[in-house]
Amino acid sequence: MASDQPRMPPQGLVRAVELVRNGLAVAYRKLGPGQLAVMELLAAGWLTQAIHAAAELGIADALADGPRSGAELAQAVGADEDALHRLLRLLIGHGIFKRRRDGRYALTPMAKALQRDTDVSLRDAALFFGSPIHRDNWSHLVDAVRTGKPVGEALHGMSFFEHARTDRTLGTLFDNAMTSIGSLGLAPLLAAYDFGRFETLVDVGGGEGTMLAEILCRAPRSKGVLFELPEVAESAAGRLAELGLAERCTVERGSFFDEVPQGGDAYILKHILHDWPEDDAGRILATVRAAMKPGARLLVIELVVPENARPHPGKIIDLEMLVNTGGRERTTDEYRKFLARFGFRLTRVVPTVSPDNILEAEPA
Repeated sequence: MASDQPRMPPQGLVRAVELVRNGLAVAYRKLGPGQLAVMELLAAGWLTQAIHAAAELGIADALADGPRSGAELAQAVGADEDALHRLLRLLIGHGIFKRRRDGRYALTPMAKALQRDTDVSLRDAALFFGSPIHRDNWSHLVDAVRTGKPVGEALHGMSFFEHARTDRTLGTLFDNAMTSIGSLGLAPLLAAYDFGRFETLVDVGGGEGTMLAEILCRAPRSKGVLFELPEVAESAAGRLAELGLAERCTVERGSFFDEVPQGGDAYILKHILHDWPEDDAGRILATVRAAMKPGARLLVIELVVPENARPHPGKIIDLEMLVNTGGRERTTDEYRKFLARFGFRLTRVVPTVSPDNILEAEPA
């Protein structure tokens, strides 16, 4: 775990690059036949499956010690050499892996994201998003659009989270993917917001405590409370102890639908509200509001959907929520109104260089 806060590029520069990239993409699509542009978008799903295959085969790990020839790599990952070459040819065209002049394959910065043991690994995310069950759920997007409801009840007789609890293969795959994705946006959050101004931070539904641990490492005067379900809390407590944070961070067990620990100066909900249907998300806000003392702050960390026509990750994840959980992404105005319904006043929205924003609210 890093104790020094990494340097982030200026947010203005990041936004400018995004505008240029989106502008070039729009111009490219307008230059050619519309059918060709649509065909390229349709093929994007195949690229997802190619990335999943590379993660499943462990290609990035096989190249961790240096470049390998096609024959060496095929033997290392247990693949057909010609088929592996065809897979890598596609990925290389998108910056994932490279082929040197001597014909050997090697890692790129993007390929390193598919390694198991790296600071920010997306291997588990690739395994989840390319998995058969995830593909199957998305194949029923039209049903979710027609009904406005997630597809789990019709396909599996239970909600996504119930399915993940009963099918531990799915549950482990999902949990690992969320940990993987959570690490991706951690540095930008820590660079954009001063969490150290709070004496006690309560991370509600904070998984194994990765974010809270990073905050405490950078804020030596702060204390933390990790609140999680019993089955998650046990492993989280051990991990926090290994990091030397047992004296500054306690782990409490329970459900955020019932109650959350009292007495915190700040309550963090990171990627929680978007997971749940409106009524359930409201119940979470109500239990947090009931636990907050005067002057405490609520920190909602979520993607915020911009009110423009440009591409944005939140617009994609919003459909992921529709299909799988019944949750949703929201605009700033939608969050303001939603928070107000449960006794909060949105005071500011702190952007980061990642798609995540920090919505700071206070009891109304």
